[in-house]
Amino acid sequence: MQRRGVSHAGHKIAARVNWLERLPAGPCVLVGEHFTPMDAALIRKFLPGETLIIANASYASAAPDVLVGDSNDPAKRQALQSAIAEGRRICVLIDAHLGKGGDIPALQAALQLGGPVVPICFDGPWSNRYKQGPEDYLLPRRGALPVSLSIGMPTDAAGFHKALLELEAEVWLARKGDLQPLSFSMVQRLREAPDKVAMADPVRGEVSRIKALTGAVAIARAMRAHWGDQQRVGILLPPSVGGALANMAAMLQGRTVVNLNYTTGAEGMECAVKQAGLKSVLASKQFLRKAKLEPPANVEVIYLEDVARGIGGFGKLLALLAAKFLPSSMLLSFAGKRRDASMDDDHAIIFSSGSTAEPKGIPVTHFNIVSNIEQAARALDLDEHDGLLHMLPFFHTFGNLLLWAGLYWGAAMYFLPNPLDADAVGETTQRHKASILVATPTFLQIYCKKCTPEQFKSLRIIVAGAEKLPQPFAARWLEKYGVPISEGYGCTECSPVICVNAPDYLNQRGSLNGGVGRPLPGVQIRIVDPDTREPVTPGEPGLVLVKGPNVMRGYLDQPEKTAAVLQDGWYSTGDLAKQDEDGFLIITDRLSRFSKIGGEMVPHGKVEEALHAAISATEQVFAVTSIRDEKKGERLAVLHCQCEHEIEFVLNELKGQGLPNIFIPKPRDFVPVEALPVLGTGKMDLRAMKRIAEEKLNGS
Repeated sequence: MQRRGVSHAGHKIAARVNWLERLPAGPCVLVGEHFTPMDAALIRKFLPGETLIIANASYASAAPDVLVGDSNDPAKRQALQSAIAEGRRICVLIDAHLGKGGDIPALQAALQLGGPVVPICFDGPWSNRYKQGPEDYLLPRRGALPVSLSIGMPTDAAGFHKALLELEAEVWLARKGDLQPLSFSMVQRLREAPDKVAMADPVRGEVSRIKALTGAVAIARAMRAHWGDQQRVGILLPPSVGGALANMAAMLQGRTVVNLNYTTGAEGMECAVKQAGLKSVLASKQFLRKAKLEPPANVEVIYLEDVARGIGGFGKLLALLAAKFLPSSMLLSFAGKRRDASMDDDHAIIFSSGSTAEPKGIPVTHFNIVSNIEQAARALDLDEHDGLLHMLPFFHTFGNLLLWAGLYWGAAMYFLPNPLDADAVGETTQRHKASILVATPTFLQIYCKKCTPEQFKSLRIIVAGAEKLPQPFAARWLEKYGVPISEGYGCTECSPVICVNAPDYLNQRGSLNGGVGRPLPGVQIRIVDPDTREPVTPGEPGLVLVKGPNVMRGYLDQPEKTAAVLQDGWYSTGDLAKQDEDGFLIITDRLSRFSKIGGEMVPHGKVEEALHAAISATEQVFAVTSIRDEKKGERLAVLHCQCEHEIEFVLNELKGQGLPNIFIPKPRDFVPVEALPVLGTGKMDLRAMKRIAEEKLNGS
């Protein structure tokens, strides 16, 4: 690894090259995605000898020493092939997202020039998006990462894409040594522009960055005696300024936070307390009273209101002075640091939703979460000017990501404790001009009924996850608000984001209707046969395996369950999907959402989709599950609410779609309910669905 400095816009920037020893001694074709005018400087600085660099006109105009050209042009292609024959090294720079949309013809031509093909990868503290052209490139963050050029393994045209993905994965794993635990990055960001809004909620109003840091330091000092030598600490608070400060206080001390899922009741919380080995839980009297909750038993409950009252004026002044002036390492010690956190330490333990089985504890390391924040921000072009509407609970994996993403990137966060309160969502978005909304499709359907286009006009990114986004509803949303919903895909075990539909930039297509986007940078995906684990034919559905810096190392104290889903770093999601030629992933169903009827596998998701299409529904009114059947082993059951049509009409329409008879439920197996069962996170409660269906239909 070599380190040097390169100049950009008059500034000296740390730079390095990784794996230079892989570069062939003779002629070869380097192929990579270009991001900035600095890319050519990196190539000339680090690679020995002469490299002929070819790029498109808009890029080359910002870098005068780069040749303007298109490797797909016949005359240019002949000249480049001659250069290879003469023993020269060529570097072809393609617009971002190689082989996944965009400049595909130029890429394919570059791969056919002859000689070894070597993927290269640029990395650094930038977004990989520019609004008009490369000349608009700016560093959005100071000092977060060094600029780097990485060299992949030489291959041929057929192996290029695989080699590129492997190189990208190596690059993201190599970032660990350049990144800092959340405590350091949080302190650094909150000290920049200290008067800028960091967070707000309906009770506290707006809180500046320096006040947020001061509050977290004050709470951390006040909690030293309560937390003592506990590494894992429980928190029972809603998404709010107080809840955020409590999480930040624990992070300043290098502890592992366990936000309890209060929607599961006392029994569910006590299960999490036992699994995590918690001795104390920080809660709020007001929140418990309003939510009509009982705290978990067999654990010390500490109330935030009592802690706050114990912080006197002098303590607040000391916290403010420390937040403003102490060096970061001294500030952490002042706040009661238990130990120095490392990137491999757990920052949190998050419990799975429990929609299909008992919740499992999932330790999430600092490297897991910071990597995923960086990956998602690069795909969605997030920066400190954004405002996040945050109403997902901190115990939820997406709620956890949003909390630390806001602090990491410096985006303002506007907390709401109740994601079902559509009026508050609309009013808060309009009042604070929030630009990013992340929610489940279930929640978005609620907002679409009540929130006006005027209230949502400041939103530029709406991300839906946790469950499938109905396309008729997505079209209705776009028509009403003018901004599309970007469907994403993830799971707690992956910290959580795996894929997301991104905005379109220039000639780059970032999204696919009905798909969940492309894998994030550094994330590898395999589609395999569920039984043999062999790769399926491209374009065919199979089981989704995921590998990357965001993937967990295993379940909490459950080695057998870990071994069942994690092999050689590849996590088995339990989801079935296919991937198209442009890299977009299309989820077809979950392995757990199939019924085996008469020996045939029937996907619940496909039946649900057909039911909604039968009545042209734009919102979810049907939910499919299964119950025991003496003759065929299982049979389909359909919960429904607010369906304006007779069941016979629905079934007639369903039959007209050409589905196999085994996919069509019987009239007796439709169960009317007041509302479809939903978890507190907004996902469908699959266990509750099955229980309701069995109670209503078994014996019928």
